[in-house]
Amino acid sequence: METQLLMASVKANSLAAQLLRTGQVVAIPTETVYGLAADATNPAAVQRIFEAKGRPQDNPLIVHIAGQEMLAQVVAAWPPAAKRLADAFWPGPLTLVLPRAGGIAPAVGAGLATVGVRMPAHPVALDIIARAGVPLAAPSANRSGRPSPTTAAHVLQDMAGRIPLVVDGGNSPVGVESTVVSLAGKPTVLRPGFVTPAELSEALGQEVALAPSVQGPAEESGPVESPGVKYRHYAPKAKLTLVEGPLPAFAAFVAVKSTETPGVYAMCFTGEEKTLAVPAVPYGAEDDPKTQAAGLFAALRQLDEAGAQQVYARMPAGGGVGLAVRNRLLRAAQFRVESET
Repeated sequence: METQLLMASVKANSLAAQLLRTGQVVAIPTETVYGLAADATNPAAVQRIFEAKGRPQDNPLIVHIAGQEMLAQVVAAWPPAAKRLADAFWPGPLTLVLPRAGGIAPAVGAGLATVGVRMPAHPVALDIIARAGVPLAAPSANRSGRPSPTTAAHVLQDMAGRIPLVVDGGNSPVGVESTVVSLAGKPTVLRPGFVTPAELSEALGQEVALAPSVQGPAEESGPVESPGVKYRHYAPKAKLTLVEGPLPAFAAFVAVKSTETPGVYAMCFTGEEKTLAVPAVPYGAEDDPKTQAAGLFAALRQLDEAGAQQVYARMPAGGGVGLAVRNRLLRAAQFRVESET
């Protein structure tokens, strides 16, 4: 299969919508990361997402809508808490997990009675969904387990020959996937993202809980309630280890490791490259988690392109949006963490 790459335009968006209506899979830009989209009401189209990604069938998908008038096709209930959060954060990087409507393909929910739904804050995504006229299931447009794509070029690295079209809408400004909140019981963050727990709590007027899998491994035998919580995710080809501690200790640590193992690279904060004895790729400013989020996945892919075999990464502090950055790095490293003081 030949994969077309087209800059977003009326013509490209219309072609994407036409392909989606006929059951094809198309990569589209969103504000978080690029998504691999298909008609969420078409079981055969949804299955093509799993095949293109090599994604486990028990890993659910998030459904994207262009307006709240589409909600009736996606969810069977719309409680007051959902309305408050949607009014506060949609369009935007927030996914709400609610009872699934009967018209959504069962595979979208990976066998569960719930479904995640969001309205992306990207004009190209919204236009394509509206033109298609159906809600779109759209996980990140990468091979399963790989770093998520934040540019059309990243999508082609993983999906060339697997899908018919990639619509290029520029760099994804947020850079990490949406916050996922379950409203099936007490409001609970299943996956952290750009919308923080504090912001959610303020909008709801009550404390929002954090699922144990936000900062630790999920139960391998349990159901997968949200994407990005059970399997190895976001990982480069190299072995990744996180290092917690100040820069001088980190620099000394990687200098020693470089004498013991070939192919050692560092992943650091902006401006630290010149202090390190090994090749280093920055992923954002130490005091600005939003820049870390925007640069994280591109940095992981850059390390692959450089041929890194072992990567040691500076651990972010983890507050606010930094919780999402820390979560992605922990999963990419399979929770390998070294402490240096």
